[in-house]
Amino acid sequence: MRKLLYLFFSMALVAALTTYAMWAADRPAGHYLSDLRIKVAIDQGIPADRGNLLGIQPELFPTDYQSTERLHRKLAAYLQQAQDQGLLNDKTVVVLPENVGTWLLLSGEKDELYQAPTLAEAMNWLAASNPLLFARAWLSANGSDRLNDAYLRMKAKAMAKDYQALFGGLAKEFHVTLVAGSIVLPEPSVRDGQLKPGSGALFNSSVVFGRDGVPLGQPQRQMHPVFDQREVLESADKHALNVVDTPAGRLGVLIGSDSWYPDNYRKLDEQNAQLIAVPAQVFGQGAWNQPWRGYKGSSTPGSVSLKPGEVTEGQAWHRLTLTAQPPSSRAIAGISVFLRGQFWDKASAGQSFLSSNGQQFADGDARGARLLNIWL
Repeated sequence: MRKLLYLFFSMALVAALTTYAMWAADRPAGHYLSDLRIKVAIDQGIPADRGNLLGIQPELFPTDYQSTERLHRKLAAYLQQAQDQGLLNDKTVVVLPENVGTWLLLSGEKDELYQAPTLAEAMNWLAASNPLLFARAWLSANGSDRLNDAYLRMKAKAMAKDYQALFGGLAKEFHVTLVAGSIVLPEPSVRDGQLKPGSGALFNSSVVFGRDGVPLGQPQRQMHPVFDQREVLESADKHALNVVDTPAGRLGVLIGSDSWYPDNYRKLDEQNAQLIAVPAQVFGQGAWNQPWRGYKGSSTPGSVSLKPGEVTEGQAWHRLTLTAQPPSSRAIAGISVFLRGQFWDKASAGQSFLSSNGQQFADGDARGARLLNIWL
């Protein structure tokens, strides 16, 4: 009798594991209709032969990331509409928002993940449908928040490959210089023209792709993550700010709240940066109009007098982002581009803006995808 029970439970366990393995391996691709429209919100200046700085504020959702082909279709549609409007040329520098590459961790997942009501539940589905990847990432996770570290780390190799193929491919397809927002990867670096993840701490990083689709220089790592990211992301304050040569001029990238630090503009000035791109993101429904919470875990620079609660989040971004505000920055133009959309129960609230000659140009209507252009 004991042998019979043992055989029964063994067969049941094998059947359960087989069923789970088949479920985890199944990746059905459903149909999805995506809004490919984008509006030219700002077109500042007069076209000349010096090129232009073009920000794409996309409106994205989890299902846009179900495959890289699906995301390419949406971003390529945006770029095609910019081209039809005469906003693309060989000297165009296109800027995408923060974390546009990080969400590639959603690629190729099961319908249950995309249909989840909350981000937390979606991440549970991510782990459940990739048990071996998640277990390996959990064992190598760093920091105090091992769970979220593991989520971001578990598909790093595939994410880096997809990031370069997608955004490098778009740069080559439309023959533009492309600041590919940012992506969270462990110790990212460019080796032999390829973006590769390492095995150390996670960094929020941005890669600039040239018109041939090849990375220009090394990834720019975020130097000052805000406090709600610090349990997962490593700060890169000991790393240099990179400036790369583009057909439109020398370009520096400040990710998110890195644009709030006056010393970063001084360092870019020392490298003769003429253009500054700020890929950014603000999470929270209505957060753009809520009181600013300060430097969020980092010490306030001595030259900054702004206090938490004095202004709204949006007003703080306009005050603290010093692109093209002499003498704070000698750059001729800058752009801050925010990710828009809804990722389960997390909404993005930032509103993109341009800077030049001490003036800022913003679009007051944050609904839908937006193009913001300035001629140099």
